[in-house]
Amino acid sequence: MKIDWAAIGSVFGVSLGATVALVVLFTLGVGGLARRERAAAQGGSAGLAVTGAYLCFAACAAAVGYGILLIVSKS
Repeated sequence: MKIDWAAIGSVFGVSLGATVALVVLFTLGVGGLARRERAAAQGGSAGLAVTGAYLCFAACAAAVGYGILLIVSKS
């Protein structure tokens, strides 16, 4: 049995990159919602921050959906 270490390293690198990207997107979304809360407490509006937060959450959901599609699809 021969182990393809390059393929394992490639899978590890892509998985790590995707995980970090999803965590950063989700963190930006939570930060945008926190800005909305701060702006509401001060009597202002943070429409751009909320829109950005929703876009970040939508991108996270799309990435998770794509991952599930890759898992369940037949090739």
